[in-house]
Amino acid sequence: MKLTIAEIVRACNGKLLSGDPQTEITSVSTDSRKISPGTLFVPIRGERVDAHMYIPAVFAAGAAATLTQNHTAVADDEQARIAVESTERALQEIASYYRERFSIPIIGITGSVGKTTTKEMVALALSSQWNTMKTSGNQNSQIGLPLTLFQLEHEHEAAVIEMGMSYPGEMANLAKIARPMHAVITNIGLSHIENLGSQERILAEKLHITDAFTQDSILYLNGDDVHLAALREQLPQVRKIYFGTQPWCDFCARNITTGENGSSFTLYACGTCYDVKLPVPGTHNVLNALAALAVVKGLGGSLHKAQEALTHYQPPAMRQQIHRANQITIIDDSYNASPDAMKSSLDLLASFPGRHIAVLADMLELGAMEQQAHTETGAYAAAKKIDLLIAIGPRAKAYAAGAKQANPEQPVAHFESNQEACIFLRSFLTAGDVMLVKGSRAMKTDEIVKAFL
Repeated sequence: MKLTIAEIVRACNGKLLSGDPQTEITSVSTDSRKISPGTLFVPIRGERVDAHMYIPAVFAAGAAATLTQNHTAVADDEQARIAVESTERALQEIASYYRERFSIPIIGITGSVGKTTTKEMVALALSSQWNTMKTSGNQNSQIGLPLTLFQLEHEHEAAVIEMGMSYPGEMANLAKIARPMHAVITNIGLSHIENLGSQERILAEKLHITDAFTQDSILYLNGDDVHLAALREQLPQVRKIYFGTQPWCDFCARNITTGENGSSFTLYACGTCYDVKLPVPGTHNVLNALAALAVVKGLGGSLHKAQEALTHYQPPAMRQQIHRANQITIIDDSYNASPDAMKSSLDLLASFPGRHIAVLADMLELGAMEQQAHTETGAYAAAKKIDLLIAIGPRAKAYAAGAKQANPEQPVAHFESNQEACIFLRSFLTAGDVMLVKGSRAMKTDEIVKAFL
């Protein structure tokens, strides 16, 4: 990226307190540890730490400029300081200004579950035919998305932007910043229902991803999701393409097979059929691949090249990564958790041969649904005939209760901490076992995976 300080001041309606307005900015960072010559530092005032305290350190590290909402004047100085009312809002305004320089297709990805894996598959499929930029990791927030946009360069021909939200109004703001021309909604689940109240409200918020759509834009929807399928006769102003296993879907998967060696299916789309193979298991990954193929076709690309690219897909860290250690298979899905994601991961566990051990920690941000969601997940695990359900955390006791209600013979164990669970697992696991590890991010269940790797 290249922006002058003068452009940045105009973009965020700031005031240059010191420094040369013609100084060139080549990167933007909110992390004082990631500073290089040409960096604009954006200090965010958080609940615990006000990053303005790091301004002297970032200049010492070579930063070219900083935003500040703590200063209205400074002594004469060559170091550039730009005063703004809110550094977070200024970051968003600068990113929006920078995004205007690009007329390439920008595809927004959102949904309650599977945003990151879908983003990765869509980007991989597009990369078979276009120079594609994608969100790094899960930088999909009010701060992460603007930082992602600064990764755009003029050689890019497409971009895949992950867009997450937790509170009302956040998706509308992200859409205003990124202005995606096309979008994928993976599903409408219970994630963040504590803040939004209902799945209907979650859907309404997610649909703000279309706020900047034009007549050429396309909204790609999962036809297997009941809330998204219900939009078939709605939103007449938006062109919709459906993907899924329902026979009416525009991109339909049939003859699905999935197991520890991967997945395969027949794609029916555009009046013909294609055989598609994926190196990862799980029906949910079939849906992710359908979304990727639909986007490629919607942009006028080759399905043949896209499906070939998908044969090289590898999941991001802690998102259903398959590890093998000491003759034990570990499904590391420890990045985060929600009821829908739990059920998907239990389906995946059940598809593997061997003894099945589900290690499930608390799910957070479920509000009034908390007890019911944990109980139903436990019952679902019992229905999958899991050989042992291990529950970790105070909320997870409801997993065990739900499992026992569904099947009084279901083996269960409850532990207060990851460490206690690890001690038990070391004595319990034997060769040939398959262990799923999953929980909300704050539960840090990746500690269990690391203990066995």
